Amino acid sequence: MIVPLSVDIGSAETLVVIPARLASTRLPNKPLADIHGKPMIVHVWERAVAAGLGPVVVASGDAEITAAVKAAGGLAVATDPAHPSGSDRVFEAVQAVDPEARIKYVVNVQGDLPTIEPGLIKRALDPILASPQVDIATLVCEITDEDERTRPSVVKAVVAWAPQGETGRALYFTRATAPWGDGPLYHHIGLYAYRRDALARFVGLPPGQLEKRESLEQLRALEAGMRIDAALVRTVPLGVDTPEDLERARRMLPARC
Repeated sequence: MIVPLSVDIGSAETLVVIPARLASTRLPNKPLADIHGKPMIVHVWERAVAAGLGPVVVASGDAEITAAVKAAGGLAVATDPAHPSGSDRVFEAVQAVDPEARIKYVVNVQGDLPTIEPGLIKRALDPILASPQVDIATLVCEITDEDERTRPSVVKAVVAWAPQGETGRALYFTRATAPWGDGPLYHHIGLYAYRRDALARFVGLPPGQLEKRESLEQLRALEAGMRIDAALVRTVPLGVDTPEDLERARRMLPARC
């Protein structure tokens, strides 16, 4: 059951949502991991606020996360702990914060990106604003590390780039090395912007065959005929999945932040 919240979104058209839950096999209680005296989820929330796109809400799967965000002055929405994906958690939060459906765009920022540049969050919205035909937008970065070209943990985006500019239509996402032949490959960054109605459609779709085969949720949208466009960026934000990643994030962030 969705419980509407009393949140003043003003004239904002965009809502930034950060899904987070404590369950993590490689780094237990990851969103609450301390980085210079602040939980990691608070660092992500601060960077999303700095992007200046609109209100920012954490879609929380656990009471501890909700408490940490609220203690920092942020907005957190308690969502069903049983959600199968972050997208489902995001949509529940959107419905609670904006039950009258005034928000047009939703940006989904992963809760394990404490060093993400606010400009990357803004960049994710560009393809949707550029064309009414785009349902979902995301980010990619050219692969420069030779090992990443064949590493299954690095998801590759196959993109039909526009003749001019640095956006293009995503034709496929895969853990394999693709496309074939000489030329650049692109590392997919799991940050998404949705039209609100596209998000509602997406979470209502059953898992697709390719999605299950590749373990990539975005393939569900492509299988259903939805359009995903990608924007090219210069850096891949650090995703914190292990204790080693956490230590790297601590080194990257200044102690005063």
